[in-house]
Amino acid sequence: MFNFKFAPTTKMRSETIRNKFIEFFEQKGHQHIPAAPIVNKADPALLFTNAGMNQFKDFFLDHQQAPHQRATSAQPCLRVSGKHNDLEEVGTDTYRHTLFEMLGNWSFGDYFKQEAIHWAWELLTVVYQLPKERLYVTVFGGDAQENLEPDQETYTIWKQYIAEDRILYGTKKDNFWEMGDTGPCGPSSEIHVDMRPEAVCTQKDGKELVNTGHRQVIEIWNLVFIQYNRLASSQLEELPTKHVDTGMGLERLAMALQGKASTYDTDLFAPLIQAITHASGKMYGQDAAIDTAIRVVADHVRAVAFAIADGQIPTNTRAGYVIRRILRRAIRYSHTYLGFEQPFMYQLVDVLAQQSAVTYPTIQQQQAYIEQVIYGEEAAFLKTLATGLHKLEHISRALQESGNKFIDGETAFELYDTCGFPLDLTRLIAQEKGLQIDDQGFAQALQVQRVRSQQAATIVQGDWHIIPHAAKPTFVGYDQLEADAKLVRYRTIKEKGQQVYQLVLDQTPFYPAGGGQVGDTGKLIAAEEEIAILDTKKEHELIIHYTKQLPKNLKTHWRAVVDAERRRLISNNHSATHLLHAALRQVLGAHVEQKGSSVNEHVLRFDFSHYAKISPEDLKQIEHIVNQKIRANILLQEQRHVPLEAAKAMGATALFGEQYGEHVRVITFDPAFSIELCGGTHVPATGQLGFFKIITEAAIAAGTRRIEALTADAAERFIDGQLAVLDNLRETLKQPKDLVKAIQQLLEERTTLRKALAAYQAEQTRSVKAALHQRIQAIHGTYVLIEKVSVPHIEALKQVAFELKGTYKPLFVVLAATIDQRPYIAVLLSEDLLSSTDLNAHEVVKELAKPIRGGGGGQPCFATAGGKYLGGLEQALTMAQNIFQQHIKKIS
Repeated sequence: MFNFKFAPTTKMRSETIRNKFIEFFEQKGHQHIPAAPIVNKADPALLFTNAGMNQFKDFFLDHQQAPHQRATSAQPCLRVSGKHNDLEEVGTDTYRHTLFEMLGNWSFGDYFKQEAIHWAWELLTVVYQLPKERLYVTVFGGDAQENLEPDQETYTIWKQYIAEDRILYGTKKDNFWEMGDTGPCGPSSEIHVDMRPEAVCTQKDGKELVNTGHRQVIEIWNLVFIQYNRLASSQLEELPTKHVDTGMGLERLAMALQGKASTYDTDLFAPLIQAITHASGKMYGQDAAIDTAIRVVADHVRAVAFAIADGQIPTNTRAGYVIRRILRRAIRYSHTYLGFEQPFMYQLVDVLAQQSAVTYPTIQQQQAYIEQVIYGEEAAFLKTLATGLHKLEHISRALQESGNKFIDGETAFELYDTCGFPLDLTRLIAQEKGLQIDDQGFAQALQVQRVRSQQAATIVQGDWHIIPHAAKPTFVGYDQLEADAKLVRYRTIKEKGQQVYQLVLDQTPFYPAGGGQVGDTGKLIAAEEEIAILDTKKEHELIIHYTKQLPKNLKTHWRAVVDAERRRLISNNHSATHLLHAALRQVLGAHVEQKGSSVNEHVLRFDFSHYAKISPEDLKQIEHIVNQKIRANILLQEQRHVPLEAAKAMGATALFGEQYGEHVRVITFDPAFSIELCGGTHVPATGQLGFFKIITEAAIAAGTRRIEALTADAAERFIDGQLAVLDNLRETLKQPKDLVKAIQQLLEERTTLRKALAAYQAEQTRSVKAALHQRIQAIHGTYVLIEKVSVPHIEALKQVAFELKGTYKPLFVVLAATIDQRPYIAVLLSEDLLSSTDLNAHEVVKELAKPIRGGGGGQPCFATAGGKYLGGLEQALTMAQNIFQQHIKKIS
């Protein structure tokens, strides 16, 4: 505990800290805005919400009018991707986190520096009663390269509240905030708190430790004054409207107010850490490695649970891959340092659910589902860890046998990338076996991956060019598929090396991708030209049309025309997902929740929570219910601008992880069957779907399953295709009366023939083994066999070679064979030959594979190769003889 001279009222719990922040700014006229999901679906540049301002980005960019000039929120944020990719550092210190909670207040063109600074000081020193003598502030000190003067205005305001020797000028890195490479930006003022014991504070002035990384002199609040716009040219231009964006980490604030040495010691983490220590039997605070592991598990389970609750399950791509990496890192630490060999982390969800029940009830509402997902991931990855340990053991043994003491960087990186082994774990195991790691090679492989990942995601954007006197963009695509339009703005971007144009129209019938539905395509038609619209997306509340050509006349009038047939098929599939969702809940139970969807003109994909494979009978029933509703030709009931609470009162299904505004759109197909909040396009009546057919049902993660299905024309083609297959089968089998029985009889006959063939091949292999015993030669104390053999399969080559290994020592064997019209080679060397020479089967077979135009590999004692050129086998055998002769000369 630090020796702060706090008043008793400051020893407050995190929930109280959060509430006092919100209440304070509500009293100052701010609207409390609910937290956005941490999985960011509105901004293509972000996988996750990484700052409290993310959901207000459109207001800063002037893409959308802010409904409130002042706002406040408490926002969970995830920073483990992009420029904040420091996942491997989390847990190694006492204050860094993947998930943190950002407290913030905003002004959208209302108040500016004076009020922001006054209220920050009032909240910290009056409400929270932080000691004034322990606070320092920094202001922007200017930047000569940017031609920016020091922020003297902010400095002057701060002099009203704090002594000048506590106001410090900071660099652009520390005190100039930017949203990204382009966009709104401005100087910032940070507030730091010195939490060192009194006796230490007298020895060194706290201002000397600000922004030096000292763990007890930390930043707690950042006040950003947005007054510039960064252009793609890197130039800064003054914004006509000034904004305020502030952010204060709840974890750090709780650390200061609760007088703790670490954010992990606060009440936000203490219950989790207590549960971990109780379950593991390990003590916290006595061993550095164990402490790190406990912090990693406590932090990571929190991040993963929030992500799953917001709709992002662990997967192998994009946001899901990040969540899987976080979870696997925690599993790795719990297994290696805490001794957990069975799934354990899922049990911590209950602790987290109780902690967050009031503020973030979605954890408790989805507790069983979150536990199921984490349990499944743990069970699967613990098996992967075991595989990785076995693989590392195999690598170590092979290196020791060859006399090599280094695990190369590529191998270490492969263990990291595929098995989740961090470099320190690989190094620890290697050291136990007397081996070393190629650190530089690992770093190079990691950097190559990072560069490749960044290049795959890189989008280079230019500045928007605004067409003057144009109206505010509006979407008319729910009611019409054609509209008269004018260009509002445009820009050029480079996406994966291709130049593309983005157009924004004053009104558009094109639906932008969202809610799982793909964007519309179509045309812009004018008297002098026609432009193809290749895709439509939404970015910062702007509907953006993608083209490969820029209009010749930027001020011409266009007829915007959606591809009506494609839209019809997409709408069919989107409406079908609503019917499917309702049918799933009716058959399987109310626990079924949508976890994702993908709707295009070809197929629909629907992900949902469920814990077991769906039986054929239940699938048939689900399909039957959907087709019943199609045949009933239920009319669409669409309601727009419905108050959110009124929609919920109607029983409308809302999706976890979606952020809804004050007013929503409600789609109903029979009030007793399907009512959902949805922004997508739909059929006017269910009869348009024609027919619904499920084609696959499978698990995609623990507790999450996926159905793929077809409607209308695609479903009809699928059924026709299946019937054609049956007709071909009947014809092939001479029109049997009972097709199933005829196929079963064929399978039985095949099984019998396979057994007979296996017996024949075994006998053939035994004959080859017997013959080779007669052909082996002893040359200078080494048994040598270099022969072309006739064997039925590649496994037989191995069987023959290992049969000889058990009888002859030392042994040098090269066998060549033609199997299924392809050349194969096997090389076997006995262990005693390896220890007494520099021969290596892996290296030998690589040389012998060259004449057969192939490749191969294996271990030092046994390796195989396959090729494409049969004519090279004889040359390979000659090469083998030469290699052995060279070996004889070296040891003789």
